[in-house]
Amino acid sequence: METAFTELVGVEHPVVQTGMGWVAGPRLVSGAANAGALGILASATMTLDQLRSAVREVKSRTPDGTPFGVNLRADAGDAAERAQLIIDEGVRVASFALAPSKELIARLKDAGVVVIPSIGARRHAEKVAAWGADAVIVQGGEGGGHTGDVATTVLLPQVVDAVDIPVIAAGGFSDGRGLVAALSYGAAGIAMGTRFLLTSDSTVPDAVKAEYLKATVKDVTVTTAVDGLPHRMLRTELVDSLERAGRTRALVRAVRHAAAFRKLSGLSWPQMVRDGLAMKHGKDLSWSQVLLAANTPMLLKASMVEGRTDLGVMASGQVAGVIDDLPSCAELVSRVMAEAQQALESLEALHSLRTLPPPG
Repeated sequence: METAFTELVGVEHPVVQTGMGWVAGPRLVSGAANAGALGILASATMTLDQLRSAVREVKSRTPDGTPFGVNLRADAGDAAERAQLIIDEGVRVASFALAPSKELIARLKDAGVVVIPSIGARRHAEKVAAWGADAVIVQGGEGGGHTGDVATTVLLPQVVDAVDIPVIAAGGFSDGRGLVAALSYGAAGIAMGTRFLLTSDSTVPDAVKAEYLKATVKDVTVTTAVDGLPHRMLRTELVDSLERAGRTRALVRAVRHAAAFRKLSGLSWPQMVRDGLAMKHGKDLSWSQVLLAANTPMLLKASMVEGRTDLGVMASGQVAGVIDDLPSCAELVSRVMAEAQQALESLEALHSLRTLPPPG
């Protein structure tokens, strides 16, 4: 299935595995890439040296020239250094959770890197398209992690109508029917996070995967208790306790997590302060909310790496409530494409029936 997206990045299928922190490491990314999808490494929780090693490991696990991407934090103090790293390593795609600057987009594009920011509003898509972004991933409110409140079915057609670059739909996708639905809205592909997290190629501990598999749609909630911003995740006792915690307890916990994240990321305190200033810029965030943002990577690490479902949070799209198995990436992508083909054939059959001449 060829679309504007597959032609742009050189993948076989119009499917993206998103860059989930602590989840999208070399094993998952190479699994997605070898299946013909676009795998994206999550780099925000890595040092520069760890990122370089991860990129090289993906290369070692995939045939020469296989496209994959790296997700970067546009507001990070070392974003320029990380961008140079992926240029030097010949990475095909740079994705961003926040809009990169016009200058950073130009620098990457001049080096032959495809730039694909993730956005959650039409105006953001228009801005990055005007700045030269090659494509956008548009996530509706059904998506996991930090999310908005506009459903994919409302947001996606707005963005498709607003920009003339390929649009990849995210938020609520897990199968081939969803891919066909996205294509019918004018998208050039779909991006999936939770669905790829729940594969046998994912390194997320089995106990954590079990929590996702037993969740219903109603067990996925949106809370601001983790970092002050709307965050979609599984409803657990920990989430309930965070929502009940007072402001003082939350800030004490955030300071402790900020210190731990500084050691993991290799960032200095001045760099973290600069990152905090970048987070505040253009957003109505208090300093306490900025500090609370340190909760996110550490609470995610507790679950996604250490397997502590009692101490960590589990970011999740609503689609977790309809997933009940753990295929490999190859099995998943093959299934999605087969389902998409079946859906297209059903639509074609329906069209043929409606165009038959009347009897007699």
